[in-house]
Amino acid sequence: MNAPLPQFLAVNGLDIALRRREGRTPGIVWLGGYYSDMLGSKAQWLDQWASERGVAFLRHDYSGHGESGGEFRDGTISLWLEQSLAVFRQFSSGPQILVGSSMGGWIALRMIEELQRTGEGGRVAGLVLIAPAPDFTSELVEPQLTNDQRRQIAERGYMEEPSDYSSVPYIYTKALLEDGKTNQVLKGVIQTDCPVHILQGMEDKDVPYTHALRLMDHLPVDDVTITLVRDGDHRLSRPQDLDLLTRTVSSMVDRVKLLHPVQ
Repeated sequence: MNAPLPQFLAVNGLDIALRRREGRTPGIVWLGGYYSDMLGSKAQWLDQWASERGVAFLRHDYSGHGESGGEFRDGTISLWLEQSLAVFRQFSSGPQILVGSSMGGWIALRMIEELQRTGEGGRVAGLVLIAPAPDFTSELVEPQLTNDQRRQIAERGYMEEPSDYSSVPYIYTKALLEDGKTNQVLKGVIQTDCPVHILQGMEDKDVPYTHALRLMDHLPVDDVTITLVRDGDHRLSRPQDLDLLTRTVSSMVDRVKLLHPVQ
């Protein structure tokens, strides 16, 4: 499927690329992962699903990703959170379901915190998290750093690591790691005030399924469902995984309609 040309929203001098599909609410807001973009297989799949069902769908690229401006190595969770909130506020209305993949799950949880802080928490009516990676900088990256990698970060301000998904290596900067600590969510009770469904592969080498189980422990107040895919990897992009994703999102849409009937 050919994607329409993106729109752009200027956020603090950076052009953030986005694609918006008009439709019914609750709408779907896609939040991609680290080094991912809005033309990835899961985002494209959900866009097609939304098109066929007349559901609103919104996605964007963080700065330094995909079609957005800015340099990747200048990115931090706080910066990408700010951009995600700006796109959400300007290009969506009514109840929305956040679908966050990997780092996008962390961004989604922080978005909810910020929206609640400003009295907008009711905008998020549902949450679907795919291999969620909240606090991944401090919980998954830093503990695995070698002495050489720590030296690189201290001396150069960043380190590189080969990626299983791209010829371009992952870059982890000192600024990203330090900023991650200010955005931690696995430090107490997380209250989203909406239903949550987590999809997690048990063969995930990047974000172990135990991380998703730990996240559940921090969501004692909400109605949370977790689906463990025994042979699923981190991407969960096989045909059967994409089918599971659309069934999960479709079920969440139906559930939100019952909780938030159209006036």
